[in-house]
This record gives sequence, C-alpha cells and structure tokens, in this order.
Amino acid sequence: MPLFWRIFLLNAVVLIAATALLLGPVTVSTPVLLTEAAVITAGLVAMLIANGMLLRIGLAPLQRLSRVMTTTDLLRPGPRPAVGGHGEIAKLITTFNTMLDRLESERATSAARALSAQEAERHRIAQELHDEVGQTLTAVLLELKRVADHAPATVREDLHQVQETTRAGLDEIRRIARRLRPGVLEELGLPSALKALANEFTGPSLGVRNRVAADLPPLGTDTELVLYRVAQESLTNAARHAGAARVDLTVGRVAGGVELSVRDDGRGIGDAPEGAGIRGMRERALLIGADLSVGPGPDGGTEVCLTVPAHHRSR
Repeated sequence: MPLFWRIFLLNAVVLIAATALLLGPVTVSTPVLLTEAAVITAGLVAMLIANGMLLRIGLAPLQRLSRVMTTTDLLRPGPRPAVGGHGEIAKLITTFNTMLDRLESERATSAARALSAQEAERHRIAQELHDEVGQTLTAVLLELKRVADHAPATVREDLHQVQETTRAGLDEIRRIARRLRPGVLEELGLPSALKALANEFTGPSLGVRNRVAADLPPLGTDTELVLYRVAQESLTNAARHAGAARVDLTVGRVAGGVELSVRDDGRGIGDAPEGAGIRGMRERALLIGADLSVGPGPDGGTEVCLTVPAHHRSR
C-alpha cells in the first residue's frame, strides 16, 4: 500500500471514531457545557497523540535512513541500514542499500585504475631519473674529476666543491627514485623494504624503530605494495607535520589477519580535517579490503593502523 494511503487511512480511522463518539454517547449542547468542552478537548488531545504515535512508528525507518544518508562516507564503509517498515519504505531502504553497494564498487574500481596509473607513472619517472638524469650527472662527475686533475691549483678546490654539490644532487635523485619505485620491495620483499624505509627516514631529529614479525603469512604483490605505501605516507606525515622525535613501525599477525601500525610521539592530528595523504591511504586500503584507522595513540601523538583480513587474497 502506498505511503500516502497508509497515512490517510490511519487519520481517517481516528477521525471516524471521533465523529462516531460525538454522534453517539458523547453529545454537544448549545451552549456548550463545561463538561462537554472538557470531553471534546480530551478527545482531541487523545486523537493528536494517537496520530503522532502512529506516524512516528510508521515513519521511523525513514528517519533512520536519513541519519545513515547524512553520515555515509564511501571511504569508510559501514553496515547497511536494516530494511524496516512496509511497502514503499522498505523498497526505498533496499534501493538505497543497492545504490550504496554500486557506488562503493564503482569507486573501488575507479580508485584501482587511478592508483595503478599512478604507480605506473611513478615507475616511469623513477626509471627516467635513474637512466637519464642519473647517468648524465654521473658523466658530469667523471668530467669534473678529469678537469680537476689537470686544472691549476687555484681552481682545483672550486672544482672539488662543484663535484661535491653534483654528487649530493645525484644522491638526492637516487633517493627520490627509490621513493617513487621501491625496487627493494620487488627484489627482497616487504620486511627488507620496510627496514630500508625506516633507515631512510631515520636522522638526527627523528628515530624510527622497525619491527616486522617473522611469521607473516604469504602476502600478495598488491597487499605488500599497499602496506609499503601506507607506511611510507605515515612516516612522511610524522617527519614533516607531526614534529615527532620517535616513530614505531610494527607489522605482525593479529586475530583478523596482518596489522601494520605506525605510531609517533608528535603533536597529533587534533580536529584537523583529513588531507589528501590520509584519504589516499584509505583508498589504497579499500583496494585490498583492509581496514584503516587514524587517530591518537595511547601515549599521545598519532597512530595509523592498517588491518588486512586473513581471508584476503591478492595477486
């Protein structure tokens, strides 16, 4: 039965019952007696209360659906609203759940394509930095060395300074290329890649402690790449924005599968809105069916937890 007719019939039943009472045992005199006015007033209040309760019960599923619609975030999938009510209300909730499933599926597909293209572009840029810019700077270093060996003593020191500057630039190019394309992940696996990543971020102002369990289950290529990228983004945020002095990077088994935890002692995120980095981590987590949480750590700072379910399989 359509929602309009259901509400109409409910109101009609209440009004018909009230009219029957006025025409039957309850009568109205002219002029209206005080007792009759009291009876009519009480009856009106009773009708309003009954009508309000019936409408509240009938439209409650719509109110629940409205709350879900205002809090839905495709990057944070949650439970679907339970199908309640009858007729058009139940159909509306079912349609909303179906639409949400389709939107999440389409977003996951588009995000997978975008991230795949991003990884391919990173691979290409890293390759060009290594093969083109790196080789060019290496040739410049060799030429500077040759010129310095035959240069007068008055300019030799300046040439040596240029050599050191060029060598520092070459090292920076190689570091950027390693960040863009984690070759150690492909060649040596996740534990070695995370250890190299921790060493890369460790410096005078930041200490990174890396602990990777030895009994990790076999992980697919996609899963390892997501774990690495989430750890990389978390360390980048800790180094650039958190003002942290120490970071603990841990990977181990949990009841639900495998968990990556990156915990720092910085200033925390507070009420700041999530930036592109965190949203990017959420999109990567969705690709492998993982759960990502970002919040304050037990001792302050920020903690990023990525939990990969045990039932997940990736290539």
